[in-house]
Amino acid sequence: MQCSTLPRVLGVLLLLAGLAGCAGFTPPTAPVPLVIDDVTVVDAVNGVRERQQVHVVGDSIVYVGPADAAADPEASAAAGLPPGARRIDGRGRTLIPGLWDMHVHLTFEPAITEAMRTLFLAHGITSVRDTGGPLDTLVALRADYESGRRPAPRLYFSGPLLDGRFVVYDGGDPGRPPIGTRVATPEAATRWVETLKASGADFIKIYELVDPVVFDALVAAAEANDLPIAAHVPLALSAVEAGPKLDSLEHVRNLEIACAANAEELLRDRLATLAGYRGERGYLLRKSIHEAQRLPAIAAYDSAHCKQVAEAMADTVQVPTLRLNAFAVARPFERPDWEPALARVTPSELRDAWAADAASRRAAEHGDPTFGDWSMGLVGILHGAGVPIGAGTDTPITLSIPGYSLHTELELLVRSGLSPLEALEAATLVPARFFSLEDEIGTIEVGRRADLVLLRANPLDDIRNTREIEAVVSRGVLYSPDELAPALLAD
Repeated sequence: MQCSTLPRVLGVLLLLAGLAGCAGFTPPTAPVPLVIDDVTVVDAVNGVRERQQVHVVGDSIVYVGPADAAADPEASAAAGLPPGARRIDGRGRTLIPGLWDMHVHLTFEPAITEAMRTLFLAHGITSVRDTGGPLDTLVALRADYESGRRPAPRLYFSGPLLDGRFVVYDGGDPGRPPIGTRVATPEAATRWVETLKASGADFIKIYELVDPVVFDALVAAAEANDLPIAAHVPLALSAVEAGPKLDSLEHVRNLEIACAANAEELLRDRLATLAGYRGERGYLLRKSIHEAQRLPAIAAYDSAHCKQVAEAMADTVQVPTLRLNAFAVARPFERPDWEPALARVTPSELRDAWAADAASRRAAEHGDPTFGDWSMGLVGILHGAGVPIGAGTDTPITLSIPGYSLHTELELLVRSGLSPLEALEAATLVPARFFSLEDEIGTIEVGRRADLVLLRANPLDDIRNTREIEAVVSRGVLYSPDELAPALLAD
């Protein structure tokens, strides 16, 4: 089978198994014990630990301690390290937990779905949270990811966007693939959540056109089935109403409306527009509301209203996707490392299309930075109020190179007021907590899963150093970006 002739619609495990024969993909080797010597270890719980030795056996961290103590044969034996371990010199290096991207869409652009797995790993992303896609396809993708046949990050998914009577992502246009589904009644809400639970979904994703009754039914069903909830603020609700019922909120979208001095009036106008809509396209309905209200709401910002919003979000992770919101402020193709990153994208037809898109945008004037500046400012306000922040990118939407774009997100989080260590927390511990996995992943401690990134420079000195990747450990297997890169460059 030729990779270039793959159909655009994925969805069955047979097809995914066939992809293993495509050129450029090498099955991962079996994990061998690893010893990383004399390395600086950094994570969000333990801070900075210098001159450490870390032992990995299988998919577990089995020892973390001072390098001098671990050099003692008795200490090494106590750590359970078998002979024949591969030793890695960590002098001058920094070891961080494997990174997460909390907002991805693996099936949004089928042409890049297959390449995304190694693009993520090459950039140190060892876990991803897919926030909307066809259920059958995602079930099959995870089975493939977990099979061990080829390198892949850990995958957590929601299934389709649970939308309302109208569906934004209904497949009606090339830029809006069918990743959403209609949930028009409370009964349908309950059935959908039960189906997702039975299919192995890790959480649910509520979208913008659900009405309040269906929203409440989805929340109740998710709680009954022990599934976390990610969402956009439904347009028929205020962020203050919806936020406390959610585990994560995406894009800080519609918070600008809740922060406006005339927030109640704007909500009444939205409700009237929703009730009076006589069209058929959810995308056009949503677009008309955003275009009518977003910039006027930002201009009507009221600090008292925004304080109420921050208080409502006290326990709701915000995944602002600043990489997307602030695209006009931080255009990725203006970075010196953009071209090398783009060169890893396959297939070549998609890479060429993205290059042409970037060239067109580069030649055009910058877009309106208002929403981007607002989003970064709001993240600073929310962070200052103690609201948890998570790192996600919405890749591959709008020239978001999988993996690469997460590092831009970390930079923008720091520009918004997070410290470098807090930005790392947003991409390691916060997503683990979303899934109640903080005792399994997200820090470098004994008993944690063996997902690690070895950097040539310390990201606490400069968050941009997360790009300085020397090696990645995923599920206990050691890779270098150069080992993964040939798969990304091959067509």
